[in-house]
Amino acid sequence: HWSGSLIVASLTGAFGSSFLYGYNLSVVNAPAVYIKKFYNETWERRYGFSVDESTLTLLWSITVSIFAIGGLVGAIIVTPIVKFFGRKCTLLLNNVFAVTAALLMSLSLLAGSFEMLILGRIIMGVDAGISLSALPMYLSEISPKEIRGSLGQVTAIFICIGVFTGQVLGLPEIFGQESRWPYLFGAIVVPSLIQAMILPFLPESPRYLLLEKHNTSKAEKAFQRFLGKDDVSHEIEEVLAESRAQRNTKLVSILQLLRTRAVRWQVVTVVITMGCYQLCGLNAIWYYTNNIFSEAGIKHDTIPYVTLSTGAVETLAAVFSGLVIERLGRRPLLIGGFGLMTVFFAVLTVSLTLQNTVHWLPYLSIFCILAIIASFCIGPGGIPFVLTGEFFQQSQRPAAFMIAGTVNWLSNFAVGLLFPFIQAGLQTYCFLVFAAICFAGATYLFFVLPETKNKTFHEISQAFAKRNKVTLEMQEMNHYPGERKSSAEQESNFTSSVDNGETKKGIV
Repeated sequence: HWSGSLIVASLTGAFGSSFLYGYNLSVVNAPAVYIKKFYNETWERRYGFSVDESTLTLLWSITVSIFAIGGLVGAIIVTPIVKFFGRKCTLLLNNVFAVTAALLMSLSLLAGSFEMLILGRIIMGVDAGISLSALPMYLSEISPKEIRGSLGQVTAIFICIGVFTGQVLGLPEIFGQESRWPYLFGAIVVPSLIQAMILPFLPESPRYLLLEKHNTSKAEKAFQRFLGKDDVSHEIEEVLAESRAQRNTKLVSILQLLRTRAVRWQVVTVVITMGCYQLCGLNAIWYYTNNIFSEAGIKHDTIPYVTLSTGAVETLAAVFSGLVIERLGRRPLLIGGFGLMTVFFAVLTVSLTLQNTVHWLPYLSIFCILAIIASFCIGPGGIPFVLTGEFFQQSQRPAAFMIAGTVNWLSNFAVGLLFPFIQAGLQTYCFLVFAAICFAGATYLFFVLPETKNKTFHEISQAFAKRNKVTLEMQEMNHYPGERKSSAEQESNFTSSVDNGETKKGIV
């Protein structure tokens, strides 16, 4: 059941958060020629000579990839922020970064300073790094487990809508002109202001209120708003059961999480999935779509409109994934998505290599790019964020999102910075690198990833117990590895479990 508050919270949270992440992935693509010209003119005005081509390429690569460095900073600082302010308030405060970045980037041309544009990209990255951890955390904690996957896909859907919006506004008829490109960056303030006006009227995460703030009355009211019903005793008891299992634990740090054997394979799976999410090559396509289409033989005047089709396909594929994820599950969508990307990257390499010999091969290249985008959005585009929220208990979740965010943004930075040089070195064979990464990711997930749809956090832990080589009792008692319980405490916990009618099975 999707209540009104649940729908408004997910749409508002995503519009001011993941939408802006997607928008800033694609917004630099259309005005690239004009921004490079601005860089050159500024350099010539300051130093009296034009910037050489290699320096200009480096400056542009830094402009594109510095967004990921800001994202890394945001991912690192998000844990103490969400702990102190809560999930909803973190999303609200994050709008300060977005508005500041928008002002810097939109005024850079007027001020004659390309450093303002680069600084704005860094600050916008901080906003994205915080939102891509806080938003999935918020959505996973306010949704019932039956629709947790679908609600989690809202993050991916709005990333796609953001990419598409950036492409539309970048058309020559709108802001894709030499005098108007700063408006592309000024438009960032609109989603931020909308989120800042609506989100304060929605509840905080009930799990955060109950487990971290110990405010039962506010948690109950939040559950009632989000679930759209008066009797939320079952949901309260489910969260309290998790709280009882963690009553001797504290909020886990990154180092403690990495040392916890009971979640070792969950951490490894999140790291590999997030790494493949960025290194699979889709961001390279977003950052340099115009160059790729130009290499494919598409006329310069038609490239912006062909590029527009990529955003439309991505959005439709993400919506399709959100509709079927609770039926098909996370596992087949992830493995199938990476598998199809492997195939289409291989075909794209062949078509780009032979395009001068057959007149219709450039159209095959366009089809392969669209197919790669669709394959990504059906599974890998949003499910990694869903899995990070599903794999870990409340005390472990902030540290897990910090690890996932760090891997995410470091990989993003590497692709944005290195792809132009990889493309120059390997030419049409550069996409084979991404094909190999997608194949490796699909193979790992096939052997390791369990299905998590409609499962509680405890049931997902059980699925990993055998691989982690721990008993279920250890999984429940060792969330905080720095604290070892005495045998008397273990006996007390066991007795409490028997009294509550729970049966725990140890896996040898």
